Amino acid sequence: MKTYRVTYERDESGWWVASVRGLRGCHTQGRTVDEARRRVVEALELFVNDARTATIVDDVKLPTYAAQAIRAYATLRKKAQQEDRRAAKAARRAVRVLREGRLKMSARDAARLLGLSHQRVHQLTQAEAKER
Repeated sequence: MKTYRVTYERDESGWWVASVRGLRGCHTQGRTVDEARRRVVEALELFVNDARTATIVDDVKLPTYAAQAIRAYATLRKKAQQEDRRAAKAARRAVRVLREGRLKMSARDAARLLGLSHQRVHQLTQAEAKER
């Protein structure tokens, strides 16, 4: 299976022009990137036999400010996912501390203190038990 790199650039009329790198004259356009991507497969069929099974690697050309905004979002999203994992681990530990040992709190009391539903506390209790 062959891989083709496709560059998408916006023209002055707002359409997206898709050009297959390395295949001179293989290009198409669409009102959206998705439409141009669908059409590029059709254009590619005119040049190669494996167009329907080929892997297409998209390279959407954007202004610098837009690319920077996307990178900033991706960085923050990754950090947020890491923090979500840390918070989940902390929640499991807090549930264990509240429900086991000397406290032996009910799921409802632990839930109220943690700002969770009692169902979620039960789930966290089970997850904590599986980890051990």
